[in-house]
Amino acid sequence: MRPEQGTRGLEPIVIAEHLSKWYGQVIGLNDVSVTLPPGVTGLLGPNGAGKSTFMKLVTGQLKPSKGSITVLGEPIWRNPGLYARIGFCPEQDAFYERMTGLEWLTALVRLSGVGDTEATAMARRALETVELLDAANKKIGAYSKGMRQRVKMAQALAHDPEVLILDEPLSGMDPIARRKTIRLIKEWGRTGRSVLVSSHILHEIESMTANILLINQGRILAEGNVHQIRDLIDKHPHSVYIKADHTRALAREFLGHDDVLSLKFEGDAVVVQTGQPDAFYARLTDLAASGKLGVIHEVTSPDDNLQAVFQYLVKS
Repeated sequence: MRPEQGTRGLEPIVIAEHLSKWYGQVIGLNDVSVTLPPGVTGLLGPNGAGKSTFMKLVTGQLKPSKGSITVLGEPIWRNPGLYARIGFCPEQDAFYERMTGLEWLTALVRLSGVGDTEATAMARRALETVELLDAANKKIGAYSKGMRQRVKMAQALAHDPEVLILDEPLSGMDPIARRKTIRLIKEWGRTGRSVLVSSHILHEIESMTANILLINQGRILAEGNVHQIRDLIDKHPHSVYIKADHTRALAREFLGHDDVLSLKFEGDAVVVQTGQPDAFYARLTDLAASGKLGVIHEVTSPDDNLQAVFQYLVKS
C-alpha cells in the first residue's frame, strides 16, 4: 500500500549510478548518477535529450547498457513485483481506437489479475480523477489530443501506485485541463505519492515543483532548485502554438499586450512569440476559463524554446 502523508519515509525513490544506455552507436543516456527524493521531481530537457530513455529505465522497460538503477530500494530490471508499485504515462499514444475509454482502461486493469467488477470500478475511479468520466463510453478514436493525454494518465494511476512516471503529460492539453492536471500532480506529491514528470517547458515544471533535473544530450547538467535557469530562459523568446474556436479573435486579444513580440497563423492555429511566458500563460488560462472567446482546444510549446538555452549551458 502507498504510505499516507506524514508517514512516508525519506528514502530515495530512484537511485541511478553511472547509468548509461546506448542503441547501437547512438547514446541515449551517458553515465548518469542521480538520486530522486520522495515527492515531485521535474525532468526538463528538449526532445532527444534522454528524458524518455531515463523514464523507460526507471520503469524497467529498458535494460541498462552500463551502471545500475534501483526503484523503491530494489533493482527494477526483471522485477515484476515492483511494476505494480509504479504507474507509467508514456509520451506516445498506443490505443485500440475502437474501444471506449472505459473498455480500454478496464482491459488494462484486468491484465493485472483483477476481476471484472473490481476492474471496472477501478477504471471508473481513475477516469473520474482525471475528469474524463463523461467521455467514458466514447470511443478513443474520437478523443481529442488532450483527452487522449488524460486517459493515458488514468491508466497510469488506476492501480494506485506509489510512484508515477509521467512523460510529457501536459502536451496538447487545453489551458483548463492543463491547470487541473498541474494541481492534481501537486496534490499527489502532498499526499504521499512520488512523481517524476518530464517536459521541455520550464513554466510547466516550475508550476509543479522546485525540484528539477536538467537533462541534455543524455547527461544531467544540473539538479535541485535551479532558479537560475529561469533567468536564462527568459532571455530568449518563447513560442506558443494555440488551436481555438476563434483563433483570429484570440490573436487580436494578444496584440494589445507588451509581452507579445509577434504572431503568425498556421492553418486554424496561431503561433505567438512572447518575452514573458509566465504572464502570457496566466492570461491565456484566464481567457479559457472565461469562455468569452470560445474553447481553446490545444496549447503546445515548440521544442526550440529550450535549444538556445541548452546550447549556452553546454558551452559554459
